[in-house]
Amino acid sequence: MERLVYEPFQAALQGGRLIKTLLKGPFLIVIDGLDECDDKQGVKELIDHMLDFFKKHPSIPLRIFIASRVEQHIRAHLKTDGVLVRNLDDDSPDEDIDQFLQTSFQIAAKQDPIIQAYIHGHGSWPTTSDMGKLTGHSRGSFALASAIFEFIRQPSSREDPTTPMDRLPLTLEMNGLDGLYTQTLARSEHLPHFRNIISTVALLMEPLPIVGIAGLLGIEAFEAIRVLMNLQAIIHVPGTDEKGEVTLCHTSLRDFFTTESRSGSFFVPPSYHLYLSYFCISSALENNNEQAHVYGRQYFDSHWRLFAGSTGCNFFQEIEKFKARQPLLVDRLPYHAFLCSVFFYTFFMMDRRRWNEGLDLLIECAKQLALAMECPDRHIRLWLGEKLYYSATDHREEAFRLSERAHEALQHDLQCVSTAIHANFPQFLNPPSNFRMINEFTVNLDRLSGIDVFNMLNWIVAHARLEWEDLKITPNPPLELYASYDWMRGSLILDFHGIGRHQ
Repeated sequence: MERLVYEPFQAALQGGRLIKTLLKGPFLIVIDGLDECDDKQGVKELIDHMLDFFKKHPSIPLRIFIASRVEQHIRAHLKTDGVLVRNLDDDSPDEDIDQFLQTSFQIAAKQDPIIQAYIHGHGSWPTTSDMGKLTGHSRGSFALASAIFEFIRQPSSREDPTTPMDRLPLTLEMNGLDGLYTQTLARSEHLPHFRNIISTVALLMEPLPIVGIAGLLGIEAFEAIRVLMNLQAIIHVPGTDEKGEVTLCHTSLRDFFTTESRSGSFFVPPSYHLYLSYFCISSALENNNEQAHVYGRQYFDSHWRLFAGSTGCNFFQEIEKFKARQPLLVDRLPYHAFLCSVFFYTFFMMDRRRWNEGLDLLIECAKQLALAMECPDRHIRLWLGEKLYYSATDHREEAFRLSERAHEALQHDLQCVSTAIHANFPQFLNPPSNFRMINEFTVNLDRLSGIDVFNMLNWIVAHARLEWEDLKITPNPPLELYASYDWMRGSLILDFHGIGRHQ
């Protein structure tokens, strides 16, 4: 604010460039939706900085208007001298909403030949009675009034041939925003990829253009357009496929999608982050679409963490559903490779105790690696060699107990993997002697590939066998596998400690 507003404004005042304008009154800055900022501490600092500025410059011809819902961290900071607090609920916005609707429909009538023809044959539309009903149905909400207007005026389509005149009475039967959202979404729910498209738009970390969404989902741009064009009353669809971003017209739509009691069959569960993580890794390994490629590399682990850390879904049940719903697509990364990566990530770089105390995730990781090697196509080649960045900021050092049973399971799958790599990807193999010379294994988390996962699992199996040979204890006791993190280098370091050796 200091550099962007206060200093330039003061400089303009001192230069005399605002004299004529100031004759009309002070300048006004409007900050709308302050409550929608997630950074509460940042909001407090912004308010404190504004108050300090006006204390130092009490006569400056500048006013700031803040519109916000009632939030404690905002209200508490505004309870001070120099601040006028008003409850907007005390002032009816119906007159303003009526004016907004009147103007909007007048503009629509000039642009839509169907509306023009109707007015020519039937007189003014909407009628005065219609306008009164629409204003009352908006219930004082500009967001609802705007959504109602967009729903009425949206163009007809093959799937929904109704005209604006047909849709106006329908809006009066809808129950607020939720009813309008439901009615609008129903226009496209029968179309291919509808579920993936709306779920992706609802949960993306940052908006993408149409071609970016299509690239992420592995579909054609026209398929995304076909779904989105029917939803323009509630979703902003840019005029071009490559530029402009697909965004929600109002933040309440995201709340609608993620609240099952409100959205019903259109509910977007937290488990969809699992699918977005898969789409992201697939796109990160390809470069068929630049926007999807960049988004995938940046956010695949974020979407995985949101799925894995959610209390609103069963981790293992959702994984099984994912396997059942993801066929081995012809031109996408086989899901086994994806699951291998994220299981490895979860075991070593997240709090694994949420899912199990044993090595089940690590064993499943090796199993999925073996299944991935049964699909020796270019996608697996890319996955083996491509380095991706994994975030591990929430992890701590800990030890894992490796039993002989777990070792045998890992060894069986890794032997299958080794055979497949020898046959199909020999360029990725390390000399076997390397594992005997390395007492600890280090891998960079900001440059982790599929072959790195294989090498680390292979090192665990090889060194566990060496530890037991040195111990000469029968039966083989569990071993401690210690994982530590070098945050300066962004590295994960593994080392073995046989329990018997250190007693």
